[in-house]
Amino acid sequence: MTNYLSGGKVNLSQLQEMYRKELLRLIDKCDGPKAIVWDDALGVPFGVIAKSSVLRDHNVLKMYQLNFGKLPVLKDVKNIIFISRAHEDLMDMVADNIHGEERSGIRKEYHLFFVPRNTTVCRKRLSEKGVLGNFTYIEDIKCDIFPFDYDLLSMEVENTFKDLYLYNDPTTLYQAAQAIQTLQSLYGPINKISAIGEAAVHVNKLVDRLSREPHDFPSHSQIDHLVLIDRSVDLLTPLVTQLTYEGLIDEIYEIKNMNVFLPADKFADSNDEPNTMISPKKTVILNSADELYAKIRDKSFSAVGPALNKKTQAISKELEERNTDRSIDQMKNFVEKLPALMENKKSLGIHLTIAKLIREIVDSDDFNDTLKLEQSLLIGVESDKVQTYIEDMIAHQVPIFKVLRLICIQSFTNSGLKPKVLEYYKKEIVQTYGFEHIITLSKLEDAGLLRVQSSGKRVYTILKKTLKLIVEDGSETSPTDISYVHSIYAPLSIKLVENLVRTGSWRSLTNDLMLLTNKIVHPQQAIINNQTRRTSIGSHASSLNENTKVFLVFFLGGCTFSEIAALRFLSRQDEPNNNVEFVIATTKLINGNTFLQSLVKDP
Repeated sequence: MTNYLSGGKVNLSQLQEMYRKELLRLIDKCDGPKAIVWDDALGVPFGVIAKSSVLRDHNVLKMYQLNFGKLPVLKDVKNIIFISRAHEDLMDMVADNIHGEERSGIRKEYHLFFVPRNTTVCRKRLSEKGVLGNFTYIEDIKCDIFPFDYDLLSMEVENTFKDLYLYNDPTTLYQAAQAIQTLQSLYGPINKISAIGEAAVHVNKLVDRLSREPHDFPSHSQIDHLVLIDRSVDLLTPLVTQLTYEGLIDEIYEIKNMNVFLPADKFADSNDEPNTMISPKKTVILNSADELYAKIRDKSFSAVGPALNKKTQAISKELEERNTDRSIDQMKNFVEKLPALMENKKSLGIHLTIAKLIREIVDSDDFNDTLKLEQSLLIGVESDKVQTYIEDMIAHQVPIFKVLRLICIQSFTNSGLKPKVLEYYKKEIVQTYGFEHIITLSKLEDAGLLRVQSSGKRVYTILKKTLKLIVEDGSETSPTDISYVHSIYAPLSIKLVENLVRTGSWRSLTNDLMLLTNKIVHPQQAIINNQTRRTSIGSHASSLNENTKVFLVFFLGGCTFSEIAALRFLSRQDEPNNNVEFVIATTKLINGNTFLQSLVKDP
């Protein structure tokens, strides 16, 4: 069992263990030596569920990434297990692999495990490719959501927002509802549900419908309140530059499934031989199993340097104890703690290197000029300079998603762009970056990220004041407000959660929220088997939770690391009505670049 998943009130290692048992049960159905061919998007998340050493104990000899072409030579393998999402293009790869094996003349048994479930469309595609009958087992691994940390879950479904708002496809919402049901099956029925946004209200209805069906939930509830947030309610936050340590790692290098790939030469050991071959990328796992990372990941980057310096001094002091005269018992105690000390030293070295890499970026004129412009838009000053700056960015062919992020921020903070300004941007982008970006701009308009300014209310201006989204004099090193995660801007989505936690309802904000959406579910008792869940289950679960209320905040359409940091910050505040802990769930972990890229790339 992975200890770092059990660090919260809700023990997510139980979810991990449930999925592991199901995965191993299906693998064990395939008798004999096995090779697993993983869908690329599933290999790392399932690595959290079951490590490779566990799979080896179940006769899995080889593992490969699913791709087109013939599989490597598999002499000692009797079973080939494909584990894949239900996508037609992935079925084409599976079929290509099988045809390649069949041509080799070596008899194999093929099995296909869908995550989280198979579809008629995929079965039809396999049939068209002539391989549907080749499988001994076609099974579902009903893993709707992956535990990434003690308080973090992700479905790892990339295109939720695009599917919903460009193609009107709500498939992922059903998976989200199933994920919530899975959590209730482990941690008890959730007593209250709040929802904001069209997708959130839809999931609420699905959960309500599923909860009326027969099921076996535990009698005690460990989650008091489910908060469903549609990404469309807050399109601004993903676009704003994240300024926490974890957020900046994601902004610069992109965190994938809690792994980040960094230039390996920056981590080369001074003891390495000059001719030693070094892999071009070093993989660093980012979760709270690394105690140092858990302490610094949610800090503003401004506070990371002092924290690392303090840790360096503490480790140096402990290591110096080796040189002092001590008794046999003292020496024995030191030797016992030495492995942990050396592990801490290794972790410190990694994060000192990462911090140095980030520092080189954030100290650059380019980064700071863009950040200043972004903050000017958020505050609402010097907006006239924006167009000139963006024109210059386009002229210098700055990466297009960096340009688009600023234009979308300008659109959101000004309740749209003046028609002439929008048309000018379109013309310059198409001429500079290519005609294919006519479609890019069209998709951003369809998704609501770009729009023409109307004569109606200035939504952002109103919400900025009523929700106190801007704090210009806050401290980044000793913050008292969630705005530190973006230096001056408090994520709109988290301000909504903060208000709900402190007042128990959104009713006082109804008029303001109606500027964002008319799809709102105020806190209500959930229904189970046609009966209101007993209040005692939710409220008296406080004895189980030591009077700490647990909120499950579920983002539909993606969540950023700055939002996660802000929620963790709220849970640490010692204030009245704030004895809460958050479990964060999302369809996908995103940043401004990955959010826009997922919208505009081809299906």
